[in-house]
Amino acid sequence: QVQLVESGGGLVQPGGSLRLSCAASGNIVSIDTMAWYRQAPGNQRELAAAITPGGKTNYARSVEGRFTISRDNAKNTVYLQMNSLNPEDTAVYYCYAEGIRNYSGRAESYRRDQWGQGTQVTVSS
Repeated sequence: QVQLVESGGGLVQPGGSLRLSCAASGNIVSIDTMAWYRQAPGNQRELAAAITPGGKTNYARSVEGRFTISRDNAKNTVYLQMNSLNPEDTAVYYCYAEGIRNYSGRAESYRRDQWGQGTQVTVSS
């Protein structure tokens, strides 16, 4: 069974930094795009940043220049370094992976996508 487990959320003061991690497990063979989405109270879930297996990145305008997404393909892990945080960054951050190939028993299986459970990031003084 494929799982995405996030860590690194918490409370930080404006101007501070946090680093989120998301590790995929479940006999992973490969993963296509990995991404971080976020959802603030009363708002729709939105893409914050995404990265392909080759390292091509895409950022929301609101985070570009402050957030950096990276991944370690060997560890099936994606990271989000968040700097210069402001209260508008307060949200639940969700890890997302698509195009997941893994071994289920002896057979290779394909899963279109998977979400993590989310981690809270609160920016407040």
